[in-house]
Amino acid sequence: MNDSTSSPTIRDGLVRGRNLGLRYRLVLPQASLRGRSGARLGTAAGASLDFHDYRDYHPGDDLRHLDWSVYARSDREVVKLFREEVAPHLDLLLDCSRSMAEPAEVKASAAALLTAACAAAAGQAQCSRTIWQAAERIAALPNSADDPAAWQSPDFATTHSPDRLLQHSPPAWRPHGVRVVISDLLWDCDPRPLLSRLADRAASLTIIQLLSAWEENPTPQGASRLEDAETGEVIDLVVNPAACDSYRAALQRHRESWLNACRACGATFVTVTAEDFFRSERLSALENCGLLEVL
Repeated sequence: MNDSTSSPTIRDGLVRGRNLGLRYRLVLPQASLRGRSGARLGTAAGASLDFHDYRDYHPGDDLRHLDWSVYARSDREVVKLFREEVAPHLDLLLDCSRSMAEPAEVKASAAALLTAACAAAAGQAQCSRTIWQAAERIAALPNSADDPAAWQSPDFATTHSPDRLLQHSPPAWRPHGVRVVISDLLWDCDPRPLLSRLADRAASLTIIQLLSAWEENPTPQGASRLEDAETGEVIDLVVNPAACDSYRAALQRHRESWLNACRACGATFVTVTAEDFFRSERLSALENCGLLEVL
């Protein structure tokens, strides 16, 4: 573990992330060109004055778009669709649980870096954004449309599991937007129903699993006392080579479950190591998965 004078801080992560992100552009899938009126002309239906087509009414649709003449003739509820002008949007959810602050804030700093980089890259793509924090509840980061280097530093202190927050009080995602989740994914849950909800009406969904180097590949420590960062539960055990091997196998199974669930709903799954970002001038993992492109 590094001492506090050499460890990057969350503020360091925000500043470095902003600087790195300005070298990139958020990749906007063609499917993201379906949304609110904005600056870009889309290929699908939307809210401009050019009539496009009909489709069946779904709960939550704007009642002003119902075609009452069709309903009067056929008793069928349909809404008018129009060719749209669209403003692409990024919704990014940051896991602010206590486990993201261990060890020595290295994960928290890297999470801040990733978040700020994605936000800056969204700006380079003329894309609006909302940064959501999964803390005591899911809420938008204040002033998340501003320069990421000036953001209030996220507080990684909650004991709430993000999966439960997402199940019971999901954020107001923008339909047909780009969605990104940054977390260590150290949750005890089946990812399939959760990912299905996250991917619903999204143009794209990217899940970024962020772990520290030690979490990726622990080394034998002998007799140790381990404490759960979120529940405070303490366990005494011997961290020997066999225990490390067992942990790595369990981590691999956990990752495979998320990877398979992401594939099933069309999402992208990316794994990254926290320490790598403060030694590199590139966001290679986000380039390789197609989330960002170099300007």
